Amino acid sequence: MSMNVANCPKCGKVYVKNLLHDICQSCVKEVELHCETCIKYLREHRGISLEELSDATDVSQSLIIKFMREGRISIMGNRNIFYPCEVCGQGIRERNMCDSCRQKLKKDVRNTMEDHRRIEEQKRVENKVTYKISDRLNDRPK
Repeated sequence: MSMNVANCPKCGKVYVKNLLHDICQSCVKEVELHCETCIKYLREHRGISLEELSDATDVSQSLIIKFMREGRISIMGNRNIFYPCEVCGQGIRERNMCDSCRQKLKKDVRNTMEDHRRIEEQKRVENKVTYKISDRLNDRPK
C-alpha cells in the first residue's frame, strides 16, 4: 500500500496529502497566521482599502481575497474593501459575481432551457403520426 504524498506547491517540501489542504502543514500554519494578521489589522483600522491592508500586513491581495470569499474575513464594517467579480472583474462586496453577471447567467440558463424545450417539442411533433389527405384518399376502397 503506497502513501499519498506530494511536494507542497508553496515551499516544495514533501507532505502527506489530505482532503482539507493542498499544502503542507507548516504552510497551512503560515496561511492561518496571515489570516489572523489581516483580521486583527482590520479590527484596528476600519475604512482601509484592500491595497492598504495588503501593504500593511505583507499578505498578498489574492490571499486576502481568498479569505474574504471563504468567509474567513468579514468586510461588513469596512465600506472601502472590494474584491473583483470572477466574471468581469468589477468590484463587489459579497458572493462571487456582480449583479449584472448573475442576471446574465440566469438569462443564459433560461434561454438554454427554453432551447432544449423547443428541440424536444420539435422532436415530439416530428415523431407524431400524421396523414396527408392524398394518403387518406389512396387508402379508400375503390
